[in-house]
Amino acid sequence: MFLFIRRAGRAVTRDEAAASVGISRKLAAFHLDKLVDAGLLRARYETPGGIRKVGRQPKVYEPTDAQITVNIPDRRHEFLADVLLDAVLTEGTDENAAQAAVRTAEQRGREMGERAREETRPGRLGPERGLTACERLLDEYGYEPVRETPTQLRLRNCPFHPLAAKAPDLVCGMNQAFLSGYLSGLEVSGVQAVLAPEPGECCVRLCPNAPDHDERMAPER
Repeated sequence: MFLFIRRAGRAVTRDEAAASVGISRKLAAFHLDKLVDAGLLRARYETPGGIRKVGRQPKVYEPTDAQITVNIPDRRHEFLADVLLDAVLTEGTDENAAQAAVRTAEQRGREMGERAREETRPGRLGPERGLTACERLLDEYGYEPVRETPTQLRLRNCPFHPLAAKAPDLVCGMNQAFLSGYLSGLEVSGVQAVLAPEPGECCVRLCPNAPDHDERMAPER
């Protein structure tokens, strides 16, 4: 129905939308109003053909300017492109393009972590609570996080595939830098983003820091 309305070039009635996919008017109305709630359609009351008749005007639907992209599993190519564009625009004379991309990815992650910390005010974040705080962003960005242990997160999906397969050193380096920056901005202690590529999964995992031989971690509160 959504594609039918986009291609119609005019406002469409519930009856027309229902007929386009062969369902009842009542069921069509349910889905049309859901699309309005999602911001993909807008609705108003209008007399077809502009001729006023006695009685209630029918409800009609037309597309908004919102864009929709569906990828399963989730892909974030637009995010990667945005970071690369910033890297090109801010590349310094003392760095090459790849170094600028990694720097920009780390900075973007740090800024997002700082915003998340300011919004949620989580207090001290050790490994367990820190990974719990990270899971929301990781899930939102399509990483499909899986808690393997209380202090280790495996990321089952690479949001930047298949681009990562074309340039693994660059994309995986940016990915690690982004997640490292997020951990830093969120002020998560005792956890690091490490490269641990597995076929069909993200190249990065969030794991406990390798402790120094004389280092002891304080208990979380």
